[in-house]
Amino acid sequence: MSEPLVMGIETSCDETGVGIVRGTELLADAIASSVEEQARFGGIVPEVASRAHLEAMVPTVQRALDDAGVRLADLDGIAVTAGPGLAGALMVGVGAAKAYSIATGIPLYGVNHLSAHIAVDTLENGPIPQPAIGLLVSGGHSTIMMVEDLAGKVSQLGASIDDAAGEAFDKVARLLGLPFPGGPYIDKAAQEGDRTYVDFPRGLSNAKDQEKHRYDFSFSGLKTAVARWIENQQAEGNNIPVNDVAAAFQEAVCDVLTKKALLAAKEHGVETLLLGGGVAANSRLRAMATERAAQAGINLRYPRPKLCTDNGAMVAALGSHLVAAGASPSELHFPANSSMDVTIVSLANDLA
Repeated sequence: MSEPLVMGIETSCDETGVGIVRGTELLADAIASSVEEQARFGGIVPEVASRAHLEAMVPTVQRALDDAGVRLADLDGIAVTAGPGLAGALMVGVGAAKAYSIATGIPLYGVNHLSAHIAVDTLENGPIPQPAIGLLVSGGHSTIMMVEDLAGKVSQLGASIDDAAGEAFDKVARLLGLPFPGGPYIDKAAQEGDRTYVDFPRGLSNAKDQEKHRYDFSFSGLKTAVARWIENQQAEGNNIPVNDVAAAFQEAVCDVLTKKALLAAKEHGVETLLLGGGVAANSRLRAMATERAAQAGINLRYPRPKLCTDNGAMVAALGSHLVAAGASPSELHFPANSSMDVTIVSLANDLA
């Protein structure tokens, strides 16, 4: 069989993404975002996101097909994010993918959003050496994954026990008067700031926490520490140095993320670390991970920033990998699963 031509549909949050890949070649990556609508509310409103997906789905699919220069009938498979994510938003994508599959007879693959963030790296850097450690950092997830086989054998080593890193970025941005989504604005402000201005806490990093939460993350306490520091400064009549606070906060987040991910790689004897998810576009995280991975003798891989955020290309990349590996398509009755476990790569991943 020639390299599979697969369309991927992503609607787990506020991005309507449709990507088309042939093997590991990206042919189209069409995105319609409702982020400007969400920004009015200072965060994601699920109902707003769901309605935006409904309006954007058909034109975004058509734009992707036009960009790729292919027809629906040319596809070897359709992949769709089945979870995790916002329930209503997921239902729109899953429903659309099922309709396209039924109308064309093309096999359908319901896939895991988290695994897709790992799979997108293949579009930039080629096949993933396996096993590999995946550090997935986004608005809803801060997860360390062991990827033994991207076609179906993935396990979780650690995860956030409260706020994910992306959530913390959004909340701290709000405290600093920066726009939503907070990540890019904090990253930009931090470039003009002093990373040592405040020594903010590193959650779950002391010896006692390491026993129980060796690879886990906690950013709620960090967010609270930033809030209290700002409150104390304001109570004393001091101006808040936004750039410096942003830099110090960002440094604390990146320090913990990189240390724990590289510790996992070292202790499991894995030589490759993959960065994925929206926060993986953060310039300080990429720089720190690059420096520390080199020191540890670990091969670090990450996609370009545009492929870090939610997109259809990552779903298509995982779908293409599954088709090539001979994974079974999903049955049409599968549901959207807002809390899908990281160990479920696809909803029917028995190899033929």
